[in-house]
Amino acid sequence: MKKAAFLDRDGVINRKLSEGLYVTRWEEMHFLPGVAEAIALLSGASFCVIVVSNQRCVAKGLLTVHELDLIHGRMCQELAAAGAEITEVYYCPHENQPPCSCRKPPPGMLLAAARAHEIALTASRMIGDSEIDMEAGRNAGCRTARILKSDQSAMGAADMFAQSLLDAVHQILLLE
Repeated sequence: MKKAAFLDRDGVINRKLSEGLYVTRWEEMHFLPGVAEAIALLSGASFCVIVVSNQRCVAKGLLTVHELDLIHGRMCQELAAAGAEITEVYYCPHENQPPCSCRKPPPGMLLAAARAHEIALTASRMIGDSEIDMEAGRNAGCRTARILKSDQSAMGAADMFAQSLLDAVHQILLLE
């Protein structure tokens, strides 16, 4: 069995837009500092790097599944060119209601990835920037790392707190 680092997208890999706004074009995708290095370090430490992201912008009709797949494809290409391999991208395109099993905090995306890639969830990490991400990780049996916004203090339930994905990865690798 393999171990994985499950990464939320917005606020972990790329700059999160203001509340209620969504990345709907490649031009709005801005990688956060250190992301490629962090992903490369995870891959080098034998982690499958899997993106798990709620993308209700599809349900809202702001972009199509095809357009979202193109954004994710380009994201993976750009990161791979910088030496950072993403194993796979999972996303939930559904609205908040009615509830579904894939929209975090339910662990559907993590469980699907675990089945597809033979991942040991208890050896894996969920890295996100919200309590919903932490809850999804706990629901799947993963340890959790929460990325804090610059004006935010360590609060909520997470196994560790970090200022960036790179900071979280350094902490995780020290524990491996």
